[in-house]
Amino acid sequence: MALPALLLLAVFVYGVGSGIIQGFGIMPFLDRTTFTLEYYEQALTRADLAGSIMFSLYFSLVSAGVAVVGGVALSALMTRARTGRVMRLFGIQVPITTMHAVVALAVICLFSGAGLFPRVLHAAGLAPDATWFPSVVGAPSGWGIIVVYAWKEIPFVAFMTITIMMNISSTLGEAARTLGAGSLRAFFGITLPLCRGAILRAFLVVFAFAFGSYEIPFLLEPTVPKALPVLAYIEFQDPDIINRCYAMALNGIMAGICTLLCVAYYAVLQRDRRGGRGEHDRRRKRQSASCRTGEETQ
Repeated sequence: MALPALLLLAVFVYGVGSGIIQGFGIMPFLDRTTFTLEYYEQALTRADLAGSIMFSLYFSLVSAGVAVVGGVALSALMTRARTGRVMRLFGIQVPITTMHAVVALAVICLFSGAGLFPRVLHAAGLAPDATWFPSVVGAPSGWGIIVVYAWKEIPFVAFMTITIMMNISSTLGEAARTLGAGSLRAFFGITLPLCRGAILRAFLVVFAFAFGSYEIPFLLEPTVPKALPVLAYIEFQDPDIINRCYAMALNGIMAGICTLLCVAYYAVLQRDRRGGRGEHDRRRKRQSASCRTGEETQ
């Protein structure tokens, strides 16, 4: 039963391994078998590499932050309202299953220089002309990229946290309110700390995805700087097949940053597991102590 998964894993490992060795100049199908760091040296000394990495980090961090804030708010709203299946369908499931390219197309149609939103503002007399609104395509701030990722990743963060929020015992919040805490203070003092692990994991997943994805920056980013995945994609499209080694070196730099994020994700996961085991052990000890006290009383 595990054979299909193993086959898919083998294809993935082969692709990643092939890309890694090509970044070191090894292309056996072209009789190039000499290990070299030349392409990594060229990539690391590239004039626009620092700007590319900083731009990628910028919109990835902002997108992940917006997604976490919006996702936690959406999760809290749906938990408090005890929404049914329809609300979860349109609030979480439909946005998650919508392709990023489709969302990007919708954002372009709404917020580009001749998009629907600027024309509505102009028709309502709130804008001097339809070109007054800053275009979503090519904006130096990259706000269009952030909007697309926010649309997709806010429901993802809500999906990661809503189950935990709904299973938190209501007695904790009732006890806090009995002691004088308001609803917001109970939420920030009790609910959020209990969801901290899930929120941090969701943040790392969204950040890693936004940093490594190329299609949305490719469609909406400014001319300069370009996101790191877009640089690698452009170099990979070069007609000279030897240039793939250079593209794979750029991919290697990007993969190294994403690997650090994976290590951070694993560390958070292990910490949560240790905390869960510790809480389980403390609960068992309290139960054992209660049983012994009851026996002694009898």
